[in-house]
Amino acid sequence: MTPALSDRELRALGRTEGDAHALGLLAHDQDTRRFVLLRALSDAADQAPDTVCPPGLRHRLRSDWALLEAADRADRAAARSVLLHPLVGPWGRSCLSGLGADAPTPQLLTDLDHFGALAAAAAIRARMPFTTRLTVRGGALTLPTLGALRTGPGQVDLTFADGVMTVRNKAETDIVVRPGNGGTRRHDPRWRPVHTLPPLVPGAAPVPLDDLDPYRTAAGGPGHHGLSGAVRLDDRARAGWAESWAGVADRLRAGGGHRLTEAAVLLRCLVPLAPPPGSGRAGGSAAHCSGTRREAFGAVLSSRPGTPGYFAATLVHELQHTKLAALTALVPLHHEGPEARHFAPWRPDPRPFDGLLQGAVSHAALAGYWQRCALAADRTGERDLAWTEHARCHEQVGAVLPVLAGSGGLTREGRVVVNELINLYHRLAESPAPTGHRARARAYVGTARVIWQQRNGSGQL
Repeated sequence: MTPALSDRELRALGRTEGDAHALGLLAHDQDTRRFVLLRALSDAADQAPDTVCPPGLRHRLRSDWALLEAADRADRAAARSVLLHPLVGPWGRSCLSGLGADAPTPQLLTDLDHFGALAAAAAIRARMPFTTRLTVRGGALTLPTLGALRTGPGQVDLTFADGVMTVRNKAETDIVVRPGNGGTRRHDPRWRPVHTLPPLVPGAAPVPLDDLDPYRTAAGGPGHHGLSGAVRLDDRARAGWAESWAGVADRLRAGGGHRLTEAAVLLRCLVPLAPPPGSGRAGGSAAHCSGTRREAFGAVLSSRPGTPGYFAATLVHELQHTKLAALTALVPLHHEGPEARHFAPWRPDPRPFDGLLQGAVSHAALAGYWQRCALAADRTGERDLAWTEHARCHEQVGAVLPVLAGSGGLTREGRVVVNELINLYHRLAESPAPTGHRARARAYVGTARVIWQQRNGSGQL
């Protein structure tokens, strides 16, 4: 059972902060929920009718589960680095949904085939010798956190022994890969390892830049407003990501030491997205999109920010969603309904109360980040850019605080969070942006309000 957050920790989270201990509690609770999800999946497969999960498939799932348990016994930390990979969450949810249906679906068969690849990846990470048979779909076999290999459809035999992985397909030559420390060295052009970015802080794990996992976006597309689709990266694109990433730790630190801490604790993988259509040059605020998925704790989906500063801002923004979603899972913050009826100056469509709260917290964090960047900037251009971003985010938060503060559906914990958010808003105003920046920000939010009313009616302003 996850220990309860103290009021001090809750107030810090309401200020968009949180120390390593508080963030660790949120992460621990999410990890526990992942293990519960996997156990529920196993139970659902055992209890599903034969029409949904035939006996042969059920037997195969039990074998995969046994391999998973053996890997966990061999090296718990290594095996669980696979089980806790963010993109295992969407896969598990999809499995549970399919097993609860009245009849089998093609997606369920694909999902359950992936269980074998998951178990194999855990066993490889644990460096445990084994042999298993896996099914290839879509021309590639993906081993979560490790990589993917291009091979023909059907079944392949995978053997791992003495640190060497051998994949045998009767129609092709064997694929031989020797996993290395912190990644995989390529021994065959058909094998493509998961690329990783260096750790943000010494002693932390590298950050996977996962453009291979089949569950990295929702089925049928990203499933988020304004997000582009997932992409596969070539060597040039990976070099671009690495170039932007190289300065992220310094930019996070400049935005406050807590920003680097939250990224080091919470960020578990990045999922690269294509630039938004018509976005122009990468790196400008309009040339970028990003998002998170509640079921993929620790994953940030993003097109490539062109500068370390915007990359850091993306993490600041999205990791607030990660924190607040994890906090909400641990303790309810409100009892408001799901109706989408509120004005949010960062979106053209009406938002439910929860979305309004999520957006206010993330934009308040951005306002603080950009303010620190502005106050520390040496060059006029950098300072003006930071003040512009700060003023806009600060004005956006102020536009929705009355709705949040006036809610009668807040729980005690939710009231603490909202009160701290209000305190943060006023504290940021003590070091205001120059007058021109504030005036433009007010005009921006005012225009957004008029356009929103024209599109959506009166709603809840």
